[in-house]
Amino acid sequence: MIALTVALVAVIATVSVWLAQRDSSADESVSAHLPAAEAGPAAPQSGNTGAVTALDKTFLTKVRQAGLWEMPAGRLAQTHASSEAIKRAGMHLLEGHSKLDQLAREDSDALNVPIPDQATPEQQGWLNQLKNAQGRAFDQLFVDLLRASHGKIFITIGEVRASTKNTLIRRLATQTNNTVQDHMDVMEDTGLVKDSTLDDVASTIPK
Repeated sequence: MIALTVALVAVIATVSVWLAQRDSSADESVSAHLPAAEAGPAAPQSGNTGAVTALDKTFLTKVRQAGLWEMPAGRLAQTHASSEAIKRAGMHLLEGHSKLDQLAREDSDALNVPIPDQATPEQQGWLNQLKNAQGRAFDQLFVDLLRASHGKIFITIGEVRASTKNTLIRRLATQTNNTVQDHMDVMEDTGLVKDSTLDDVASTIPK
């Protein structure tokens, strides 16, 4: 009786080992025939790609310099303007260019493209004119200067967005386009945009 029991145990053990080996082989066979994609999605590519052109570098500089004088101009509007519409436009300048300036500085670092820390002499001159104006005179000068400058950079944005091969510059151009469009809208909402200002902008469009 004892001998029979031992024999049965040995048979059961042998069958269990055989079944385990068969299941393991089947799993390996299935795994070998699974498509590569089932191993999980590939990690997404990220980061900056694309060559940086001379126009891209110029654009990055222009975005930076625009913020360096337009943010102070927006602050001046809060104390020098007589119109709530002008003060509102000034706040749009402050908010929009704060975001663009941060983006431009980040892109400058990522692309190893130096950007200036000062507005151009012409822009500094505009800022000085605004500092010396008050009330309605400030309102009109503010709109004259800012609507013209935004209209002119709007032309450059289109060139850059249409032709750049660099992903960071493309992103910056898209954001700048949206910001400048908003700023032109709030300038026009003041009712102070003159035909002569628009004619000045039109004269800079390449024929």
